[in-house]
Amino acid sequence: MVAEGTTGTRVVDEVSGWLRVFDDGSVDRTWTGPPEALFLMEPVPAFDTPRDGVTLHDLPGDPSLRLYLPSPPPPEGRREPLPVFLHFQGGGFCISRSSWFMYYQFYARLAASIPAAVVSVELPLAPEHRLPAAIDAGFAALLRLRDLARDPESELLRSVDFSRVFLIGDSSGGNLVHLVGARAWEEEEAFWSPLKVAGGILLQPGFVRSTRSRSELELRSDSVFFTLDMLDKLLALGLPEGATKDHPYTCPMGEAAPPLETVRLPPFLVGVADRDLIRDTNLEYCEAMKKAGKEVAVVISEGVSHSFYLNKFAVDNDPTTAKRTEELIAAINDFVRRH
Repeated sequence: MVAEGTTGTRVVDEVSGWLRVFDDGSVDRTWTGPPEALFLMEPVPAFDTPRDGVTLHDLPGDPSLRLYLPSPPPPEGRREPLPVFLHFQGGGFCISRSSWFMYYQFYARLAASIPAAVVSVELPLAPEHRLPAAIDAGFAALLRLRDLARDPESELLRSVDFSRVFLIGDSSGGNLVHLVGARAWEEEEAFWSPLKVAGGILLQPGFVRSTRSRSELELRSDSVFFTLDMLDKLLALGLPEGATKDHPYTCPMGEAAPPLETVRLPPFLVGVADRDLIRDTNLEYCEAMKKAGKEVAVVISEGVSHSFYLNKFAVDNDPTTAKRTEELIAAINDFVRRH
């Protein structure tokens, strides 16, 4: 990871291990946390020779996309068009890149397991690009997929079923699933045809309130990848200037947000981890959605914490994390097959 922009002379804000903001507005995202975790942030270049069950392709544009395709394809005669996952990465809207190994190792596995095409979006980062910039980019990615569906520009996408697009996001990317899904469903079907947003998958979404929840107060973070300090500071940098965590972008079930009964949304699957600091507000969101009459399935992962499936070291070496990751992929597969 390298510094971005022109380094200023004085640090005005810092998220330990992750980023420093300087007085000239430049941001340094050089990783300064444990060196053994650095491999998770290393970018994975595109490749067209199969490995890990996929090929990986970059689709430059506005926004740029990254396409995972399962490989080799099923035998002739057994091929069904692939559902599509449109992926929004987490990182509190501020720190991560869709090309990082932590995302590659999970979404390559997901693409190969379902099987499905996975399209990751290169999202603009705050504080240089505060919300709604990432929401706008997610919606623009859907428009790019619609254009590809209407006039495919590549052999790569001939095996894709654009009528079964599932938005998927981890952490703050889960917020984007809700927000982009709501914006997409404001339009009539003809606007999107032949593309259809068939569902959304929110994995430990970053839904919070300004007031600490019980889980925030009582649980201890067991990871440098998610702490209360990160939660507070990243959202302060990512939300519009002057906004609190009660903003509809981070609290869609709150008083400041449109009533959920009035928001059109596709069916959702929400993944909740029972050791997650924001477990309780995740569950509050699920209950509010159900009360509003929305179709919401919930999978609770026991004994693991926020975004556990992205930590390749834990997935490979901790039996509980490995089992919960398998269960999560199975739940996603079941949800996709039902929609």
